[in-house]
Amino acid sequence: MTNLLEECPLAYVKIPAMQIKTRTPNLRAYDSLMAAGLSPLLARLYASRGVQRADELDTDLKRLIAPSQLKNIETAAVLLADALAAHQRLVIVADYDCDGATACAVGLRGLKLLGGPETDVRFIVPNRFEYGYGLSPEIVRLAHEQHSPDWLITVDNGIASVEGVAEANRLGMRVLVTDHHLPGDALPDAACIVNPNQPGCTFPSKNLAGVGVMFYVLLALRAELRKRGAYKDGIEPRLDSLLDLVALGTVADVVRLDSNNRLLVAQGLKRMHAGRVQPGIAALFHVAAREARSAAAFDLGFALGPRLNAAGRLADMSLGIECLITDDAERAFAIAQQLDTINRERRSIEAEMQDSALLAIDELGADLHPDERSTLCLFDPDWHQGVVGIVASRLKDKFHRPTITFAPAGDGTIRGSGRSIPGLHLRDVLDLVSKRAPGLILKFGGHAMAAGLSLREDDFEIFAESFEDTVRRIVDPAALMRTLETDGSLDNEYATLMTVRELDAQVWGQGFAPPLFSDVFRIENQRLLKDKHLKLQLKKTSSSTSFDAIWFNHAETLPAMARVIYRLAENSYNGQTKLQLMVEYAEPA
Repeated sequence: MTNLLEECPLAYVKIPAMQIKTRTPNLRAYDSLMAAGLSPLLARLYASRGVQRADELDTDLKRLIAPSQLKNIETAAVLLADALAAHQRLVIVADYDCDGATACAVGLRGLKLLGGPETDVRFIVPNRFEYGYGLSPEIVRLAHEQHSPDWLITVDNGIASVEGVAEANRLGMRVLVTDHHLPGDALPDAACIVNPNQPGCTFPSKNLAGVGVMFYVLLALRAELRKRGAYKDGIEPRLDSLLDLVALGTVADVVRLDSNNRLLVAQGLKRMHAGRVQPGIAALFHVAAREARSAAAFDLGFALGPRLNAAGRLADMSLGIECLITDDAERAFAIAQQLDTINRERRSIEAEMQDSALLAIDELGADLHPDERSTLCLFDPDWHQGVVGIVASRLKDKFHRPTITFAPAGDGTIRGSGRSIPGLHLRDVLDLVSKRAPGLILKFGGHAMAAGLSLREDDFEIFAESFEDTVRRIVDPAALMRTLETDGSLDNEYATLMTVRELDAQVWGQGFAPPLFSDVFRIENQRLLKDKHLKLQLKKTSSSTSFDAIWFNHAETLPAMARVIYRLAENSYNGQTKLQLMVEYAEPA
């Protein structure tokens, strides 16, 4: 075996449990934002997150990056316009997660909006347990047998589907790839590829989710149809009606919320607040006991997204897609209830798997424990392959190590799902492992923070050690240090419900973290709720005001004085709404 990393020195050291950093605002940006009329608090928060000018916070659709900047998008628009004019049959090939489902729904609804009711557009989504991810040759043949399409349109997949596209070409189907994942060494021989991360694409936002790419394709298609004189009466289809779906998929896929993605999410939330949502979105809010009219990005990521994802994890994502494309409110609600039931089952399976994973970690020898390693790699023959990704995410959060968990996939193979930490590109690591040990990994793909792969079960131990060795040689030790970034102290005048509502009105998310504050408090009172949540009464050393606080899933009491990292929230109880501090971390002052 050739070691490509022979010259890379080992860079692993044992590291402390937590490092707390305070974001530093750019003073010039702060002054600019203040001059534009932002409050001192918001100006500080935005200036410490890279916002330079107030116009970057403008979420008007006119500020959306122009579709023309996406490589090949005008070609895609011409091909689709020709297909619609010739009444050709289109089949969307979706992915089985929330981004794939919303992208599929956007494609189905958008193509029918632009092409009219006679448009023949259908969808197919791989069952993850039978076909795996993406446009595989098997899925191509299935689509051909079921629908005999002229065109296959991939959403949230396809950039690595070299064999699948070749099979489609052999069968006489043309392929339009719309994707956002990183390409492999070779691109598929598709009729057209639209992907901000493909070679030669200079689109400024590399963080578009799959649903965002499909939305952009529709914008370009409408422009092409306009050019062809389709809207001589001046009345054009309103594609902004799809933005609730775009917002949901963007947040749920945990892509970086750069200014362009924040604009898309803000516009989607604006529609939700106005009650202008698809029946399926409304139904998902209902079963999640959330209000669309007061929704925040948090609700999309932690309430709606998991219910859609549950269908792809345990059952068939066709159910989730049907929820998003039906215009029958009663049907949408019935499906949403099914999705909610599946999600409850998913949570139960996840809890059992997480318990067994933690037990397995406790039983590891000292030299194999995550505290002594750079990675965490686990396999259990009883685990469910649809849930390993969530378990990997939970373990990554707990131990702050790049983590891959595996479950049986049949025929002597296992399928793994990995999650990474900032500073370590997971797909690139898997690429290095595959080059160091050709044939060890049967298949892999993904991006910086998440990836999937398949192995022979007998090769698990070899892979685990190769993964550990590769990461140890390339990772910066500082990346293995659990770091919590805060926005520093919160002045007493901002510790109000008004501030909570002002902050909740902003769009926060991946790469644009919601505010966390850090202050020293005297612990006036503390008690356990349900034996697992720490309820606190806190008083700042610089103030006479007391604050209610809670630290969920933390049972250890705090000393008399503690440094507390917290966010602001509302707590409604018995008809009263009060400010509450949600504790994220605390340590002795």
